[in-house]
Amino acid sequence: MEKRLEKKNELRRSAPLLDAYLSYFEADHTPFTIPGHKQRASQIDTGLGALVDSDIPLYGGLDEIKLTNQILAKSEKIAAQFWGADFARFSTGGSTHANQAVILALGKPGDKVAVSRTAHRSVLSALVLAGLEPIWMSPEIDSATGVPIGIAVTELQSALAEKPIAILLTEPGYLGTISDLPALIKVAHQQKVPVILDAAWGGHFGFHPQLPQHAFQMGADALITSTHKALPGYSASALLLARTELLSAERLEQSFETTHTTSPAGAPLASIDGVRALLETRGEDLLGQLLENIHRFKEKVQAEFALPIFLYPSDFPAGRFDPSKLVLRVQQLGASGVDIEEDLQQQGIRVEMADRDTIVFLATIADTAVDFERLADVLIPILKKRQEQRRESATALSWSVIPQKATSMRDAYFAKTEMVDAKSAVGRISADLIAPYPPGVAVVAPGEVLTEQIVSGLQASRAAGVRIAYATDSTLAGFRVVTRS
Repeated sequence: MEKRLEKKNELRRSAPLLDAYLSYFEADHTPFTIPGHKQRASQIDTGLGALVDSDIPLYGGLDEIKLTNQILAKSEKIAAQFWGADFARFSTGGSTHANQAVILALGKPGDKVAVSRTAHRSVLSALVLAGLEPIWMSPEIDSATGVPIGIAVTELQSALAEKPIAILLTEPGYLGTISDLPALIKVAHQQKVPVILDAAWGGHFGFHPQLPQHAFQMGADALITSTHKALPGYSASALLLARTELLSAERLEQSFETTHTTSPAGAPLASIDGVRALLETRGEDLLGQLLENIHRFKEKVQAEFALPIFLYPSDFPAGRFDPSKLVLRVQQLGASGVDIEEDLQQQGIRVEMADRDTIVFLATIADTAVDFERLADVLIPILKKRQEQRRESATALSWSVIPQKATSMRDAYFAKTEMVDAKSAVGRISADLIAPYPPGVAVVAPGEVLTEQIVSGLQASRAAGVRIAYATDSTLAGFRVVTRS
């Protein structure tokens, strides 16, 4: 117990924002400032109090409203130094907000940026807000597994020929695969074009020798990462980090403040600081234990089946897959991932993502050996019950559609629109961004043509139990399209 307390104290000493959060409850306060609950809502209702009484704002909580103590700025400076950046901001709006901020800082409406088609919808929404035009880069698809394995150098070179002002990559991809980033960054920097990585799922990279390097270790110019996905931070906590040789610190700061809340909650901010300190003081040990637990789990489950049913680092070139990613290849068993998900939910186990051919389990340093044992003990009999004849690997709709641009995303977003039935939508210009969620990767974006592959593929995915998000008509019986002039 004493050793555990010592570790907690060590973490607190290393994290000024976390310390400020904890210190708040150790002192007496009579606040005449926001939030309205004053950390005393339990006096009005115990249920409401249980929810909000631990909520402390940055302004008038962790610091004075005038920010006299500059605690947030101190913590951000420490984070920048830790990751090897010279700019850092903490976000309470997730990687979505950080993506918006960095994209708004890049240029002016009409400028082009090269973007991986595996980008999260927040990137596309930010392009609409900024008025930037995407040059889409399609990922290579691994023929054996059907998953995207990253952007090829030749694909980037083709995009660079169109003179983009920046490169936006999603690394790692949702299934844990990674492009040959050192090669891509080298090619981009030869033309003085900055490389920005949306690494929402890669916050743990760079802090264990068995894990891929993080963005700045590979020479990138900006890193967006969540501290609540692969790391144990508060929901919607995220980091925007940058090196400002090819990016403007002033523009980044302006864009960050333009898109962020003016009432940031203290808990997400403090958790970012705490997670950084945790990585700094104990990261390698904790990540090492996670990787060991995952290895044992895979061995135990795989031993029950003849065909390989997980993605492994050995399936890809060295350093091109996140070994902490747990991806189950359901098609190897001839089963439905959606059916298996339902079986698991009945046993109290929830998964990050499930579609017909794939299940993604999110494993983090918060998972214990006991958790993995329980997952294995529940999963194995379910897989045996559902096992049928093996299917060939199929590439998911999110990774296989080649976009057909008809007009700019921004023009389509603000255009006059109408609803038409699914059959009539084929060949029309979509006014919606529509994506299976998760992963939130667009099958079609505003301004792109709704093809038969897209319409029928989305309907089939929905019928198979996949959640299709952001369509005006969630049933997909109709589609919102740009009105013909």
